[in-house]
Amino acid sequence: MATAKDLRTLSDREVVALAKAGKEAAYRELLSRYERPVFSLIYRMVRDRALAEDLAQETFVKVLNALDTYRPEFKFSSWIFKIANNAAIDQLRKREVDTLSLDGAPGARTADEVEATALQAADKGESPLAELEARELGSEIEQAIGKLRPEYRTAILLRHVEGRAYEEIAEVMDLPLGTVKTYIHRARLELREYLAHLRT
Repeated sequence: MATAKDLRTLSDREVVALAKAGKEAAYRELLSRYERPVFSLIYRMVRDRALAEDLAQETFVKVLNALDTYRPEFKFSSWIFKIANNAAIDQLRKREVDTLSLDGAPGARTADEVEATALQAADKGESPLAELEARELGSEIEQAIGKLRPEYRTAILLRHVEGRAYEEIAEVMDLPLGTVKTYIHRARLELREYLAHLRT
């Protein structure tokens, strides 16, 4: 039987195969790998901590229940992000969300949540002042991303926060590659407008 350490050395596809075979440790390994990025993506989309936690949990329940339908010719990360993104988009369609504030109520986020979703604008080894300025810049960028329409937000988060390839984003969003590139281009133009004051 594979140990937790052994599982960490396996590819997603190999771990999924073990999970499909009923190995609970394999499912826990998938949860460990994707819990944080899934929460991060959903949180940046809906900008509500409790709601993001619920939607992330809902995503993993769907993943567990639908694991047999996963086709290994596709990247597992694309598949799970697609489920997470659909959950977030469905929620955004159901209710109005404050598009101006990423943080919600003051003090609503714990330090761990800030760390889990923070845009990494600072280089390691910077002075405290430079790090503070980088964090403030990261906050400005996050607020600007929060103003984007949902499909632009998904595309820009997957590209620039998760570092996903255009082809994978097209899989996640179930869109043609050209449309994804257009969304990202338009999102960048909008972000440039929202952040123009930083250059003055």
